[in-house]
Amino acid sequence: MAVAAKYNAQEIENKWYSHWMENGYFHSEVNEKEPYAIVIPPPNVTGVLHMGHMLNNTIQDVLIRRARLKGYNACWVPGTDHASIATEAKVVAKLKSEGIDKNSLTREDFLEHAWEWTHKHGGIILDQLKKLGASCDWERTKFTMDDDMSASVIKVFVDLYKKGHVYRGYRMVNWDPQAKTTLSDEEVIHIEKQGNLYYLNYKIEGSDESLTIATTRPETILGDTAICINPNDERFTHLKGKKAIVPICNRVIPIIEDEYVDLEFGTGCLKVTPAHDENDKMLGDKHNLEVIDILNDDATLNKHGLHFQGKDRFVVRKEIVAELKELGVLDKVEQHTNKIGTSERTGAVIEPKLSDQWFLKMKELAQPALDSVLEKDIKLVPEKFINTYRHWMENVRDWNISRQLWWGHQIPAYYYGSGKEDFVVAETAEEALQIAKEKSGNADLKATDLIQDADALDTWFSSWLWPISVFNGILEPDNDEINYYYPTKDLVTAPEILFFWVARMIIAGYEYRDEKPFSSVYLTGIVRDKQRRKMSKSLGNSPDPIELMNKYGADGVRVGMLLSSPAGNDLMFEEDLCKQGSGFVNKIWNAYRLIDGWEISEEKAETETDAIAINWYKNKFAKTIAEIEDHYSKYRISDALMATYKLVWDDFCSWFLEIVKPGFGEPISATTYKKVIAVLEDNLKILHPFVPFISEEIWQNITKRSKDEALIVAEWPSNMDFDEKLIKDFEFASEVISGIRTIRKQKNISFKDTISVSVINNEKVETTFDSVIIKLGNLSELNYVSEKIEGALTFRVKSNEYFVPIEGAIDVEGEIAKLSEELKYTEGFLKSVQGKLKNERFVNNAPEKVVAMEKNKEADALAKIETLKASLASLK
Repeated sequence: MAVAAKYNAQEIENKWYSHWMENGYFHSEVNEKEPYAIVIPPPNVTGVLHMGHMLNNTIQDVLIRRARLKGYNACWVPGTDHASIATEAKVVAKLKSEGIDKNSLTREDFLEHAWEWTHKHGGIILDQLKKLGASCDWERTKFTMDDDMSASVIKVFVDLYKKGHVYRGYRMVNWDPQAKTTLSDEEVIHIEKQGNLYYLNYKIEGSDESLTIATTRPETILGDTAICINPNDERFTHLKGKKAIVPICNRVIPIIEDEYVDLEFGTGCLKVTPAHDENDKMLGDKHNLEVIDILNDDATLNKHGLHFQGKDRFVVRKEIVAELKELGVLDKVEQHTNKIGTSERTGAVIEPKLSDQWFLKMKELAQPALDSVLEKDIKLVPEKFINTYRHWMENVRDWNISRQLWWGHQIPAYYYGSGKEDFVVAETAEEALQIAKEKSGNADLKATDLIQDADALDTWFSSWLWPISVFNGILEPDNDEINYYYPTKDLVTAPEILFFWVARMIIAGYEYRDEKPFSSVYLTGIVRDKQRRKMSKSLGNSPDPIELMNKYGADGVRVGMLLSSPAGNDLMFEEDLCKQGSGFVNKIWNAYRLIDGWEISEEKAETETDAIAINWYKNKFAKTIAEIEDHYSKYRISDALMATYKLVWDDFCSWFLEIVKPGFGEPISATTYKKVIAVLEDNLKILHPFVPFISEEIWQNITKRSKDEALIVAEWPSNMDFDEKLIKDFEFASEVISGIRTIRKQKNISFKDTISVSVINNEKVETTFDSVIIKLGNLSELNYVSEKIEGALTFRVKSNEYFVPIEGAIDVEGEIAKLSEELKYTEGFLKSVQGKLKNERFVNNAPEKVVAMEKNKEADALAKIETLKASLASLK
């Protein structure tokens, strides 16, 4: 059957993805082969495909497809993350649109809605990855809230609690007033914002004197419980031991001394609000200060906010400033730039808040994970991220793992009394009851007397177990799969979750397997637009990946994503990259169409030229394979693509096929054809990781294949020795051919007409490729001479000089007429330019750039006239 003139990406992609799925090529089971396992960074169950996912998953698919071809038992485990904050926010919004307030529901009722939403919307992104060609083992798809995954999380929490690593503490946390939950330090994004510095006067008790403090948050004065001065500040020696009066609430507060106060900042007097600033809390603890929290969970003011009660903190800021001004307390306002902590998920401004939360001690757990990266047992690619990783790990703080959410893994702590320590931690309620009876000494305790902690665990507390839990390595630490697939090989992820996820997975790996979870971490860059802005829906600068694939095909988009994506460096994406990728796919298709269209002759013998071409290409291919393997070993995926791209486009399509292509109306030798097909099949193997669909289509079109002969499970070409000199000699020959073609084009010599060429071989180049030069240059002969040929057209390749005799090659009279006409025009043009330059008025009054431009025109015209005259002289 004739090959279609146009490559139909949509039809072919659907056909082969279905074929791969139906035949189970993506599925992996424990066997005798060496495993190559990677786990997908689980996207949020709420998510849809964006450009970052496209880049990340294209790279993973390239690695996993290559691993299959290299004979590994390749296993790519997909899945999604339950994304506590993001999912709960979407469910709350959906309920609100239906007139339902979350607070009116029980936890069980809310979770029913959350699961319903998850079943309806979850997994969309995984289906979209299939369109990209992602060859995941879909039978292994995991969700972080699956029963076995949840059981693993609970088991680990209980285990860490028993080991003394998990504890409950009353500490200052990051509070998201929109999601109404705590956040870890890593979930807070600090944004530089322009604000104000307010200077307020506090009266000194029992005198007419006052002191001035500077604050960026005047609304928090209602929670002030001290003023602090530096004991070394001579300006305030007279205030020692005195008290101040807080404006509006008129609370009398002590003036304390501490060297923490910066003598240079503000006024040198610091208001201390222990409930609303971490540093103030430390001062408060040190000096036994009262703690007054003025905010509700939604960042409105509570009863301590007096007449501002119920109003939002930012509304109160404006109103309290107006009142302070009216009272004569506001001294002045200055503009001030500072960094504001915002929630990564909701964008809300974070509030420091004192709260009882669950924490995980990190310092001791982090040490093996730090050592493994510093000792390069785990490789970070690129290595520039090692210093970032080290800084984070050496300064690691205890991890706040509790969240005030219902969607997620409920903390397995059970309270049985009113005392602070009246709780137990257990994997099940039944086990908790038994432990509570023993701890309390109350044998009459009933299950109904226990109340489980309402908080859920931080989402990352489940995903940090991902490489272990997807193989059930927590619940069954000695099962066949965890022993076979773990540690996994490569992790592909984004640098911004190096600490969120990567470091924590390494910590969990050493804690629960006493082994690294993966060997290498490939850190992709951020996908940006031409203005270097991060692509995002909010900016409206991010194309829809599905639309891109509909327009350019999945293979085209995959190539486009990788054309300029060096590890760890940002990808400057523009749609033209996908257009270029699509062009490459069409080039491959047209090359196959050309080969498929040749008539084959069993009688015709292989020509010397064809044999030379095949020998050259095999050597070039072997050299390129070595380069590609080197790039892969260093995770230079873009470079591996470019080496493949150049080999196929330049060497295979532009040179090799042109050399072996039979003459018009002539057949190709069956012997040569078989060798061409073998070369094509090798090309398809190295192309497959990048363009899986078109490569499989051509592979299956070449000949009928069995299930075990599909390209997806073919054998990667082995490394071979190559003849560097032969490759260099061809490069020289290709320059000669290009020189001949240039002469033909410049002198309008038809490519159908043969010409003779003579050469002075100063370079002592081998004659191996002479027959190739003769064929592609369409020469009647290639002569080696010792002296220059007069009256011939010439060109040079290095020190070799080539001559094309004029007689018989071109229409001399016609060429003379053409050159004479061009000379006449150029001389006329020169005259007009020189006329301008001789005009003093023009030269003196015209802008300098204009005069310079005219002088350049004069120089160009003079050079062209000289060339034209020389050409005419050679023809006469």
